[in-house]
This record gives sequence, C-alpha cells and structure tokens, in this order.
Amino acid sequence: MTVAETPIAAILRGQRATGDGVHLVARHYRRGVRLDTHIHRESQLVYAAAGTMQVTTPKGRWLVPPDRAVWVPALLEHSIDVLADIQMRTLYFELPWLKRNARGNSLGAEFVVRISPLLHQTILALFDRRDDHERTALLLQLVMLELDQAEDSATFIPLPQEPRCRRAASIVLANPTAQYEIETLAREVGTSARTLSRLFSSETQLSFKSWCQRARIAAAIERLSTESNVSIKQIASDLGYASVPAFSHAFRQVTGKTPTEFAGKE
Repeated sequence: MTVAETPIAAILRGQRATGDGVHLVARHYRRGVRLDTHIHRESQLVYAAAGTMQVTTPKGRWLVPPDRAVWVPALLEHSIDVLADIQMRTLYFELPWLKRNARGNSLGAEFVVRISPLLHQTILALFDRRDDHERTALLLQLVMLELDQAEDSATFIPLPQEPRCRRAASIVLANPTAQYEIETLAREVGTSARTLSRLFSSETQLSFKSWCQRARIAAAIERLSTESNVSIKQIASDLGYASVPAFSHAFRQVTGKTPTEFAGKE
C-alpha cells in the first residue's frame, strides 16, 4: 500500500489560513469519489456539512453522516470514500497550535464527533469569509471546547488486524445484509470457529455476533443517510430482520436511538 503525504500547503483550491496555525479547506466531492490512503502533517477535523462519507483508518471504518465529523490526528493513515455528494469542511491544525490550545489529551487518536447545532454553526461561521481575526480565534476556541465534550459514536466498525480475522471481516463487510455462521466463515479463512470467535473478541472488543450486528446497522445508517425515500420497513427487510420492531431494537442497541430518531424524522 502506498501512503501519500499531503502537506496542507499543497491544497490550494478552497484553502484559507487563519494566520496562526489553522487552515480551513472547503471542497465539494461527488458520490463515488475515493481519496486514497494518505497522511497529513497536521491534525484535522473532517466534516461534511451535507452528504455522507466513510473514513477508514488502521483502527477501523467510520461512517460519517451529516450530523457527525471525524477527528484525524497528524500522520495517521486514512482514506475517504464519498457515499453521497458532500460539501466537505475541513479544519487543519498545525501541531504547535494544538499544543497551545488543546483542552485535553483526547486528540491523540481518531474518533467520531457528534456535531451539535452549536458546533455545526461554529464550523460554518469559520467558512463565511469574514476577515475578523479576533472572531476567528474565538470560534476556534469554541470548536476546541466542543471537541473536548465530544462523544464517540456507534457508527464505528472496528477492523481486526490478524490476517484470518481481517479476511472474515472483509467477507462480512462486502455483504453485511447476509446472515453469517461463524463455522462457515472460519472454514473459508482457514481456522476453527473457536479461534475465529476468540480473535474477534480480542481484536475488536466485540463478539462475532455483535460485530456482525454493528456492520448491519452501519449499512442501515448508510442507507438512511443516502436514500431519502427508503422506508424503515424496507431496510429492515433487506437486512434480514423479521420485523420493524426487531430491527429497531437492534438499531437502538448499537446507536442508542431508533432508526426513525436517528434519521431525524421525528
């Protein structure tokens, strides 16, 4: 795998610097675009003000609908897949700036940020082109305050690193709507069901059954985020759930919300 380092200075189109170590980049990407694995010298907050994307790091896969963003530390390998046309707003933080302004020690690893209405408006305000250094500095401090309060999200699918377990995970992710028996998968990747079960638990901190459920729920979230006319009943059926209540129960177990609540239709 080739990892391309992309310094923020090379991103000219849509870039604006605040003058003290933070760079703001606004880009539009069409559905189907893939930003191959790369790293940046800066840490970044990647937010799609509209649309849905998927961010993959060595740790796992993060589904990012519009009410979430991803924090990516400096020099962390990551790729981005655009699942629905996005208006991307990215904040790049040079490390000296972060050292002066970070409020805690939580920014050393990637995580999903649940975007509150306040954080949404703050990010948009940073991109409104008002040339007011004091206002920009205050908005950036508010972003850091909100990041310090951010919670991790259930839209994350941890990816195992052990080769056999990784192959099994890839099979499931290629078609998360199918029902998988661990014995069948184990034979396919050349191990025993007992070993594969142990590997999933140790590598992802989830049981095989729970991991597969999370993969199915992530597929449901993707459809809720990218298909405006799809019904909850249709998604439940496509994912193999016997009823909408069964699907809603599984969805709530992973996300803390029903599918309708998550989609903002209530």
